[in-house]
Amino acid sequence: MSSLLIVLLGIVLLFILILKKLSPMIALLIVAILTGLFLGMPVLTVMDSIGNGIGSTLGSMVMVLALGAMMGKLIEDSGAAKKIVFVLMKSFGYDNIQWAVLLTGLLVGIPLFYNAGFVVLIPLVFAIASATGLPKLYIGIPMAAALSVTHGFLPPHPGPVALAAILDADLGKTLLYGLILTVPISIIAGVYFPRLVIKREKGVSFDMGSFSSDTSLPSGFKSFVVALLPVFIIIAGTIGASVIPESITHTFFAFIADPTVALLASVLIAVIVQDTPIKEAMESCSEGVKSIAMIILIIAAGGAFKQILVDSGVGETVKEIAATIQLSPLLLAWIITALLRVTLGSATVAALTASGMVLPMIGPDAPAELMVLSVGAGSLMLSHVNDTGFWMFKEYFNLSLKETFTTWTVMESIVSILGLCGVLLLSHFV
Repeated sequence: MSSLLIVLLGIVLLFILILKKLSPMIALLIVAILTGLFLGMPVLTVMDSIGNGIGSTLGSMVMVLALGAMMGKLIEDSGAAKKIVFVLMKSFGYDNIQWAVLLTGLLVGIPLFYNAGFVVLIPLVFAIASATGLPKLYIGIPMAAALSVTHGFLPPHPGPVALAAILDADLGKTLLYGLILTVPISIIAGVYFPRLVIKREKGVSFDMGSFSSDTSLPSGFKSFVVALLPVFIIIAGTIGASVIPESITHTFFAFIADPTVALLASVLIAVIVQDTPIKEAMESCSEGVKSIAMIILIIAAGGAFKQILVDSGVGETVKEIAATIQLSPLLLAWIITALLRVTLGSATVAALTASGMVLPMIGPDAPAELMVLSVGAGSLMLSHVNDTGFWMFKEYFNLSLKETFTTWTVMESIVSILGLCGVLLLSHFV
């Protein structure tokens, strides 16, 4: 129990350092070193663990993150994301506008990280609200819910990719299970929740041309294919490798199911089909990688902290305590991550911090892929004033603190709780 107290003090220190605006990367490294030393690990062993944690975490995922960022930037700069919005708006019309925004958020959210997706879509949300006369939140919550769900459950976002690497989960299966959860959760949190809390008043008739007639954008077909290509390749490879017996064909499907291969192919195809000069496309790719440089470093530091918890034996202590509590390992993982999320603010930092504690719990009753999703769901719980997403939502929609709590915080909590329920349900079938 003394080791858990040391870890708890380390987490408190992490909270204080982040509260003091210290970079999460630096804060995680400091806490990892101090926690290892106070747990009685020799100095050189602590540094070896940190090096091993960084290497093992980034070694299997850094290319996935970099290629995913390149893909997202290419889609953003080419106008494909905007074109997807316009096509869906025109197809769904006024009465089903929320469904169009939700689907837009899901499609754009798969290749784009949360902050990038939010910034890309928010002007379009405001334009749609203006064209329809509907409240901005009525349109904005479906977008935010979709982006949040994809951020928490679906690779190639940093959190799920990092967790899959740390917990040794199959990324293809994680994506498939995540997609099963994503659709119903995003509908409940993104469509039905805002209808309960926001009064809809009939506005002007919906006119697509009132907010865009940009003819310079790529075609709708090309935009959809490029945006969803990584997902299609990974899913096709995963399904093909699982149903086809050992053969050259099986090897091929297993090869393309690898996220690095799928994203590399997608980036190359995006560069070719978008008719963008190679030099400009490569500049976009460079900008995309620059935008996630700090995220990669935070994940590396989180991997270091995880390794300290593993090598010091704290994870086994948590596992022994969990056995006496007699809770589902998936539920316990969600609780641990949710508590860290409420304390630390950052969903990614909370998930990475929890990973070292829940790693020993993986077993027949808690497959690694479902553990990734359980931790991902816990990392979205009860977003409040220590979360940058909370303030982004508040400021863009010009809300009071109370209004932000009753919309954004409740929406995130709905996503988290439904994610847990979905994971527990899936555990009976996989």
